Amino acid sequence: MSAFLYYLLLKPLSLLPLRVLYVFADILYIGLFRVIGFRRKVVLGNLRNAFPEKSEAEIKQLSVRFYRHLADLIVEGVYMFSMSPAEGIERMRLGNPEVLTPFYEQGKSIFLVIGHYNSWEYAAFAMNPQMAHQAAALYAPLSNPFFNEKIKEARGRCGITLIPKQDAARYMASARSQPIALLMGADQSPTFSKSVHWTTFLRQETAVMLGTELFSRRYDMPVFFAEIRKVQRGRYDMWFTLLEGDPRHTAAGEITEKHTRALEQQILAEPAYWLWSHRRWKRKRK
Repeated sequence: MSAFLYYLLLKPLSLLPLRVLYVFADILYIGLFRVIGFRRKVVLGNLRNAFPEKSEAEIKQLSVRFYRHLADLIVEGVYMFSMSPAEGIERMRLGNPEVLTPFYEQGKSIFLVIGHYNSWEYAAFAMNPQMAHQAAALYAPLSNPFFNEKIKEARGRCGITLIPKQDAARYMASARSQPIALLMGADQSPTFSKSVHWTTFLRQETAVMLGTELFSRRYDMPVFFAEIRKVQRGRYDMWFTLLEGDPRHTAAGEITEKHTRALEQQILAEPAYWLWSHRRWKRKRK
């Protein structure tokens, strides 16, 4: 069934021009928002909690913009199955990769912290040819082996190293001939992990995973925030800001606070582009 869905639907759709796929995105928006109401309670609840000062009309308008953006992300993800590396670079340009180069010349691996904001998939797809470091990214394998392999193939077409999250510790401890730039999501909900940092994020008490901080301190990896900006429909830029250049001499929680605040500022500046359908606040402090 998975192969049937991929070869008879997703793959043919991915061969269409993106401008045509955006017609499907407009229809998909109506289905997600108007008909199905995909996770509507989650989206509206998250927005109300994050922006208590906004009126109900403003919250609903934000949700409309979010659902339109989400529909675009879905068809852009389908398009990625056939997108060439050259077009991927055009659609996700690195704005200032030169700020990473001094660390590469020192032989230092680095962390690039992102959130589920704008097209994180295009970031993983297109960053490797545009930087000196070998790009790598952690991912959660899908339960469906067929689609897991197809998505890995699509994401890895530009040469990024994809690491299952359960293999993160083993990979970090391995010797490498080239420094890596490890892309790490900062806004997953750590449902079961005991290694969390509690803070306030978007006006809510929030558990933040400590993976970036623990690994950066252990392996002396400077930490950058990777801000993905939407230039126009289907085109993005990614800009890097150094959050911590000397992680081994930071206090507990310091790095986590820095990347959490950086993501929060990005979301507050343009809320519609974050993944509000994510159940980010499932975990409550006991």
